[in-house]
Amino acid sequence: MFSSPTRWLALTLLALASLGTSAQEIPQAREIVDSERSAQFGAYTIHFSVFNSAFVPPDIAEIYQINRASNRALINISVTREDDGKTSLGLPAEVTGTASNLLQQMRTLDFQTISEGDATYYLADLKHTNEEVFNFAISVTPEGTDTPLNVKFSRKLYLQGGE
Repeated sequence: MFSSPTRWLALTLLALASLGTSAQEIPQAREIVDSERSAQFGAYTIHFSVFNSAFVPPDIAEIYQINRASNRALINISVTREDDGKTSLGLPAEVTGTASNLLQQMRTLDFQTISEGDATYYLADLKHTNEEVFNFAISVTPEGTDTPLNVKFSRKLYLQGGE
């Protein structure tokens, strides 16, 4: 059922930590498993992905001043809203976040706003080593709201080409 002893231990500890906690005490942060790429908060959905910057075509990287390198990842965040059964494109928001490796070295993510037509999304780059694991904590406050939507997830990052 569990793909690794580490995941089993983490899920067990999370379950034990939640015993005796009422629903009112649980913060509005979503802990995401590796396979998930989004988190829903009412009508809003936060979409996120992490990928190697070397995958960005050179002409696009030049337009958005993205550093293409085998040891740099891009964190892509967007927020959509569902109204009357229709989902918006990426909406404007304030996006902040951090990335911490397993040695607890924390880096603040500097998100760049990318607007393409009616869609808005946010990119931040992160230097890494091969097979380095990062824990991401992202806070998104959609335009016109005061409440941040918080997402936490982990990813193992690889050098392009497995260097």
